Amino acid sequence: MKRKRFVAYRRRLSRRSNAWLVLSTLAALAALVVGYVSDQPAVVAPGPALQGVVVRRVIDGDTVKLEDDTVVRYIGVDTPEVRRRKAQRWIKEPEPFAEAATEANRRLVEGRVVSIEADVQPRDRYGRTLAYVYVDGEMVNERLIRDGLAKLMTIPPNVRHVDRLRAAQEEARQAKRGLWQEPGAFERN
Repeated sequence: MKRKRFVAYRRRLSRRSNAWLVLSTLAALAALVVGYVSDQPAVVAPGPALQGVVVRRVIDGDTVKLEDDTVVRYIGVDTPEVRRRKAQRWIKEPEPFAEAATEANRRLVEGRVVSIEADVQPRDRYGRTLAYVYVDGEMVNERLIRDGLAKLMTIPPNVRHVDRLRAAQEEARQAKRGLWQEPGAFERN
């Protein structure tokens, strides 16, 4: 008798799991369709850069806001944080080199026309557009790393330029530029 109840229970559970899998898959597909159909920027597929986009504001060392309010997070780059979240608000508490990275990013791109290039995954979990950003043909992501104001951060599947960024980091490390001049200056707690 116990065996029959157990088998019946497993069948019900299996049906629920299958239904849940189908529903979650349909919800994910619907979210993708809505994301692509809405007035999000055209950068959704890896490949050629989107030309002629103006950066309205620099948020921090690795994030900018475009004229159309799209927030772009640089791929392959991690800069020190300028602020952190405490309870329900943000407080300014810059890590070493955070303000230098933000200012360098501002000098490179703010108010300028840039090109953005997507990789495999077009957005992060916060809805920001993930991209390689170019100004006057130079990759900003690489420049920040080469200047020692950022370090390499790879999150697959977005690894198209990882070798190029790794070489820039090695150059900055060898030259002891920026955050590489102080051992442990950019270690996250």
